Amino acid sequence: MMSLEKLRSFIKENRKEYIELEKILTSHKAMAPENGGEGELDKCEALQAFLISHGITKLERYDAPDARAKGGIRPNLVATIDGESDDYSVWVMAHLDVVPAGDLSLWNTDPWTVLEKDGKLYGRGVEDNQQGLVSAFAAAWAYTNLGIKPKHTVKLLFAADEEVGSHYGIIWLLENTDIFKKEDLIIIPDGGDSKGETIEVAEKNILWIEFTTSGKQCHGSRPDEGKNACLAASHLAVELNRELKAAFNNKDALFTPDYSTFEPTMRKANVDGVNIIPGSDVMYMDCRILPCYSCDEVLVKVEEICKKIEINFGVKITYKLLQKAQSVATPKDAKVVQLLSQALKDTHGIESKIIGIGGGTVGAELRNHGYNCVVWGTLDECAHMPNEYCIIDNIIKDAETLAVLMSI
Repeated sequence: MMSLEKLRSFIKENRKEYIELEKILTSHKAMAPENGGEGELDKCEALQAFLISHGITKLERYDAPDARAKGGIRPNLVATIDGESDDYSVWVMAHLDVVPAGDLSLWNTDPWTVLEKDGKLYGRGVEDNQQGLVSAFAAAWAYTNLGIKPKHTVKLLFAADEEVGSHYGIIWLLENTDIFKKEDLIIIPDGGDSKGETIEVAEKNILWIEFTTSGKQCHGSRPDEGKNACLAASHLAVELNRELKAAFNNKDALFTPDYSTFEPTMRKANVDGVNIIPGSDVMYMDCRILPCYSCDEVLVKVEEICKKIEINFGVKITYKLLQKAQSVATPKDAKVVQLLSQALKDTHGIESKIIGIGGGTVGAELRNHGYNCVVWGTLDECAHMPNEYCIIDNIIKDAETLAVLMSI
């Protein structure tokens, strides 16, 4: 108990160090080549230097090759703090990359220079995902600085490429290394709520589909001479939404909303004049499917609906999958869920809530490889927005929780 009090006091006393680390990290524009950046190398090296200067010296780099990036690599950094036992490790996983700043006119400050104001830090990446990164550092530093060993080995993973697919980050690590053990506890502080009470254990399966309807273009006054692709595609959108909802109608209170969604979204321009009946139409659908259904089950029904529209309207419909992602859930009674819940209650008196989400995270890749993980954090969810900010007290609050978790 005395050790926990020392750890928590140390974490609270070193606020300035967390602000300094946020400033260092934000000053390096760690954007993926897809977003016009050079990758994470400079930011990773700056972080390495900071960790070493603070006594966290057991560092390993796992560099994924990427000729487009600076140095030809996308770095993944692991910091290890030896524990009393190495039967399993407690991982805290954050990502190094950030998204572009976007329209600078929407920012009140320079997005690449941290501004501290009213207990908040403003800048691109300060929340996504530097807040979780700094909390992980703060908890680990407390142990190393005070000479206290965590109960189990602690590993901090600072990964590349989360923002554009994780192909050079967690996916590459899972395919090319054996750094994880099945018994490990993995916490991903990259999502959550303003109270820090939700623990995400599952994600809906995702299908993004592009539909191309091909008919025959003609003059607006003679629809009998053509095949109206716009009309057929409109019916297709309605039928997909209606029939897929009816066919896959289970509910799961873990999620909000608690049902599968099948929403027509974007549509491309087809013709240039009001008096032209289009011969081609391209539309898109975003499907978020409860884990009890597979993507393949849904696609069988999609094909059935497409064939019906083809017959009814005399058109040809093809589709292309832009995204197809599905994952198993972390069991609600998994050890990582139980211990994080206990740490939240012991540290802040928080009664945790177990949830699923409709969005996708790196957790899906880990779960599909048999590793139980949770996504959690105390944040206002302003990632990717102009004037992104994090609350300094939340960095400290989550660091305390992680420090307690590392002691259980």
